[in-house]
Amino acid sequence: MELICPAGTPASLEAAVEAGADAVYCGFRDETNARNFPGLNFSREELRKGVAFAHRRGVKVLVAINTFARAGAFGLWQEAIDDAVMAGADALILADLATLDYAHRRHPGQRLHVSVQAGAANPDAIRFYAETFGAQRVVLPRVLNVMEIASMVRETSCETEVFVFGGLCVMEEGRCSLSSYATGQSPNMNGVCSPASHVAYAERNGHIVSTLGGFTINSFGKDEPAGYPTLCKGRFATPRGSGYIFEEPVSLDAALMLPALRDAGVTAFKIEGRQRGRAYIAGVVRSFRKILAAIDEGRSPPAVSLAAMAEGQASTVGAYRKGWR
Repeated sequence: MELICPAGTPASLEAAVEAGADAVYCGFRDETNARNFPGLNFSREELRKGVAFAHRRGVKVLVAINTFARAGAFGLWQEAIDDAVMAGADALILADLATLDYAHRRHPGQRLHVSVQAGAANPDAIRFYAETFGAQRVVLPRVLNVMEIASMVRETSCETEVFVFGGLCVMEEGRCSLSSYATGQSPNMNGVCSPASHVAYAERNGHIVSTLGGFTINSFGKDEPAGYPTLCKGRFATPRGSGYIFEEPVSLDAALMLPALRDAGVTAFKIEGRQRGRAYIAGVVRSFRKILAAIDEGRSPPAVSLAAMAEGQASTVGAYRKGWR
């Protein structure tokens, strides 16, 4: 089982490698990747140096080119694919059918992974990507429970990768329109979910009110931690009452689910957080490295506390135990 770790900057890449990552995933500093935030990501030269650093230590580098290409601008995505291959990327993480087709034809020897943004959530979809484009791994959406994952693994020979820690997107990735509606910028095309440029906080009647694109997302009491305003983690008033309709502003933490996911046949465990700093990367990676080492040796996984790294200092196992469905 591989431990796949995020790197939003060259410094984070080094931190992930030194903390025990088997592979690191990153992206270019443009709209070709789904974490296109100011101050993040890699130039072409930074990627080449990062790949060389990781390879000297036996760590793979996966390059996410996982947004959907804009009409009339496909050359930007083609250039990103070519440059990532030239830099020595061990795999490309792609979502758009056109990018998968281009990479498969232009670089037939390049390893391809299907991004979570593609929303491949059933065996037929996975087989399509594997048979049509030679994809060797699929990153599964965070809407599947362990039994569903095990069933799919039995029906396909493609490797599977699942998220085990970090930000919890409660939509089927590649299908989210909420942030686009509020801000005019798409997570799946422009690479920005709830961009900071559209976020605001204000104090009203003793409460902290958060807004996104002018829409009120939440209101927090004086002693209540104020979460980042994403629409899927806002509080809403409905005929059945008010509260968190989709998901609370918490992080995914599936550390206790690793043995079950291993038994389900999962190939790799992925940590989310390319927008997070070096301390987050180092702490989370080291903790999961200890857990995986114990599992590999047949020991009980050690108890580790990652609450300080979680959004709102709280966590959930998400859809792995799908009590809400």
